[in-house]
Amino acid sequence: MANHKSAKKRIRRNATRATINGARRSRIRTFIKKVEMALISGDAKIAEEALKNAQPEIQRGVAKGILNKKAASRKISRLSARVKSAKTA
Repeated sequence: MANHKSAKKRIRRNATRATINGARRSRIRTFIKKVEMALISGDAKIAEEALKNAQPEIQRGVAKGILNKKAASRKISRLSARVKSAKTA
């Protein structure tokens, strides 16, 4: 258990940040799921729109330190490829 005032403050701050970061991560996952659900349903138009909404959300996660830059790039790239193939099919 923390004894110093600063250590106690850090514990409180970490708990607050964990809550905020969890909410952000959940939000990102929700946007990604919307793209995937549109792809599963076979609606390329909705999938493309969902991807346009998901991309800035994923990038915001990178800016806030929730996601690694390369991981976010990979997610966007793979989703884009799937949407593109759904449009042509």
